[in-house]
Amino acid sequence: MNFDKITIIGVGLLGSSFALALKRVGINAVITGVGRNEEKLAKAEELGIIDEHTTIAADGVVGADLVLLAAPVGQLENIAEDIRNDLKKGAIVTDVGSVKGDLVRKIEALMPEGVSFVGGHPIAGKERAGFEAATSDLFWGAKCIITPTPETDKDALEKVTELWKQLGAKVFHMTPDEHDEIYSAVSHLPHVVAYALVNSIAGLREDILDFGGRGLKDMTRIALSPTELWKDICSQNSDKILKSLNDFSSNISGIIKRFEKSDWKGLEEEFLKAKEARQRLESD
Repeated sequence: MNFDKITIIGVGLLGSSFALALKRVGINAVITGVGRNEEKLAKAEELGIIDEHTTIAADGVVGADLVLLAAPVGQLENIAEDIRNDLKKGAIVTDVGSVKGDLVRKIEALMPEGVSFVGGHPIAGKERAGFEAATSDLFWGAKCIITPTPETDKDALEKVTELWKQLGAKVFHMTPDEHDEIYSAVSHLPHVVAYALVNSIAGLREDILDFGGRGLKDMTRIALSPTELWKDICSQNSDKILKSLNDFSSNISGIIKRFEKSDWKGLEEEFLKAKEARQRLESD
């Protein structure tokens, strides 16, 4: 794969980690960072995360062989609209967004002739945002979901797939809608529940969280995630997240009924079923 210039739009945790990972594996492309904050971009360049920067996305993609959209998902369609006329023929555009579905199809439709879009979602991150938290090994051993459609160029798909593998990710292919159905349950639901759980506990008394221990911290760690990002994800995948929330609500209702009936044996069976299912994550 020969990429002479790679442009990253959104020099936050994922975009910056992508840049550092490229450098780590020896991909000698010029890396252009695009963002809204000139001061932060200059600092990222000073730290060697990116090689050059601009606050104008259309300028940043000129001459780029690969463009990574690493901004919040709520901004991606507008960004694609802004850059479409400045993408060179043969360029590949991909992303790291947590929502696919309609968003993939919308961005795909905006690509000019000769430019390919390949949807992507690395399952990696931290609760800390920004380039300061970036690491070159963030994607090493992580899953990365690639979401081709019938319109996806096969050569572009292969190049994006191989690039993520080169960065150490375990790549899986699935449709955009299959992605959103799965991740509404295994990612989006837990984040929404974590936010709700913290609010529920915090509402009981003013100082109650001061008494929480490691278990509570582990369970609610993802409630530290950037709220703007998760607001966008929820709005973009609302139907599937709502279904997951309703399924979760039904499960909670079942547990409440066991408490009301003092069905402690049944409650233990629920706990055991969950414990056995949870073991699968330990082998990941």
